[in-house]
Amino acid sequence: MLQQNINPKKVFEFFEQLSAIPRGSGNMDAVALFCENFAKEHKLKYIRDNANNVVIYKDGSEGYQNSRPIILQGHLDMVCQKTPECNIDFEKDGLQLYVDGDFLKARGTTLGADNGIAVAMILAILESNDISHPPIEAVFTTNEEVGMIGALALDKSVLKGNQMINLDSETEDLVTVSCAGGSDFKAIIPVETIKRQGTKITLSIKGLRGGHSGVEINKQRVNADILAGRILNHLQKDIGFDIISVSGGDKPNAIPNSFTAELCVADCDAFCKAAQDYIEIVKNEISDREKDFATKVTVCDSGEFNVFSKDIKDKIIYTLLCVSNGVCEMSATIDGLVETSLNLGILQSDSNKVVLHFALRSNKRTSLAFLEEKLATFFANQDIPYETFGHYPPWEYRENSPLRDLYCDAYFKKNNKHPRIKAIHAGLECGVFAGGIDDFDCISIGPEMYDVHTVRERLSISSTENLYNLLIDVLKKLK
Repeated sequence: MLQQNINPKKVFEFFEQLSAIPRGSGNMDAVALFCENFAKEHKLKYIRDNANNVVIYKDGSEGYQNSRPIILQGHLDMVCQKTPECNIDFEKDGLQLYVDGDFLKARGTTLGADNGIAVAMILAILESNDISHPPIEAVFTTNEEVGMIGALALDKSVLKGNQMINLDSETEDLVTVSCAGGSDFKAIIPVETIKRQGTKITLSIKGLRGGHSGVEINKQRVNADILAGRILNHLQKDIGFDIISVSGGDKPNAIPNSFTAELCVADCDAFCKAAQDYIEIVKNEISDREKDFATKVTVCDSGEFNVFSKDIKDKIIYTLLCVSNGVCEMSATIDGLVETSLNLGILQSDSNKVVLHFALRSNKRTSLAFLEEKLATFFANQDIPYETFGHYPPWEYRENSPLRDLYCDAYFKKNNKHPRIKAIHAGLECGVFAGGIDDFDCISIGPEMYDVHTVRERLSISSTENLYNLLIDVLKKLK
């Protein structure tokens, strides 16, 4: 049991109960049942759908019965990471919580405060009979961490409210007011191979910083796949080679920090010299932002190899050299916000195909649609098949937001300072709800937590208390 003197007591009691339930993404049955049983125990109307989303309804308190409903929303799943020596089985074991000063932590694992603390706060509000509030629609979604699957599957018609407080943010003095939508774009080049005599050489790029393709796309991080296109294009002009295989990146939403190509060359010494000379030029150019950039040219065996045909090789190099990548547009209304971007996150080949997998993002629906159209035209003109999938809508910035104004006013009165207002170039479930609810008015807030999704994850106890009390104050004002 957690220490009895940490507050809000009910919030941390519910968080401890949630932490005893295995709830990694994809393992949602038990935690959904927990929420369902909570609703039954407290005689609250609820819905549990086929995606294990749970919606719990609570009537407005005395004097608030006819007020506009408010949606309180968080997700049930957590990212499961553990230290090498930790023996917890995330499929069947709960977490081992402990208090360290002002922080709540878990022994050897992620804490799951993202987003368990939101669920705990909402459950505490639903249980209480002492909090003044309008009608509440508490929405607990599933599998957010692996693509917002639950939110996308939820039938939004079960919700009557059009104002929502999402509790999936991680900084107490921050109010998020917009997020990017996105999609996946995959181009697939069918492979044609021929036999070629020569020496196999491995060209490797490593040591780049990489990063998140949303929040770090504007930080001048070099994309290893795009850089490889530049190097290969230069080398094919200077000296001949054929491509055996290419590989760079393993997640579409991560900027690749490494790349490897297997090449077949006729003149090994000439190729190695040309490669090293040009790599030195590139290194001098990018060393101010990529201090650990390194390459390795390894001479392997000689013989006969299956290589890509010239047409396939040319398509690969042309695409890497000329396709759009990185920041496309900055916002004209929100300073410093990347509005539209794309990231080539995966470049992989096998004996049948070469796959290029892009993550597209935009805070505007029309810009996202145009970016897809632009890529589609680029690949169609090369007769390269493509597909798009994984669409999730953006949450567009709303100039007139009564909910935002009310929250900011309550925050100022409590803290004697204004909260920071921010739009993010990454996905939140708010965008999914915005796509299904007319005249949607929303904010995203949360207490201070650090090193989320790592075994160092920790949650500030005092910040949780501050934010919970502020949330109660906001509910009271929503009359």
